[in-house]
Amino acid sequence: MPIRYFCRHCNIPMGEVNSDGIESNSLGFDVLSEEERMDMITYSSNGDILVKSICEDCQEALERNPDYHSLQTFIQ
Repeated sequence: MPIRYFCRHCNIPMGEVNSDGIESNSLGFDVLSEEERMDMITYSSNGDILVKSICEDCQEALERNPDYHSLQTFIQ
C-alpha cells in the first residue's frame, strides 16, 4: 500500500512512497504527537495512507502572508 503525500492547503499531490518494508519511524511519524498524527495521517477506503503536508508554493505564500496561518485554505 502506498503512502501518498498531498498539500493540506491546495490538495496538490506531492509524492508517493511504497510502504512495503518501510517502518513509520523512518518516515518521522514516530516523532509526531498523537494530535499531530490524527491531524496529518488518514487512511483511504482502499487502505492507502494519506499524509497532509505543505507544498513549496503554499509555504512561500504563508511566509509572505503570516496571517494565512489562521486559515484552513487560502488558495483561491
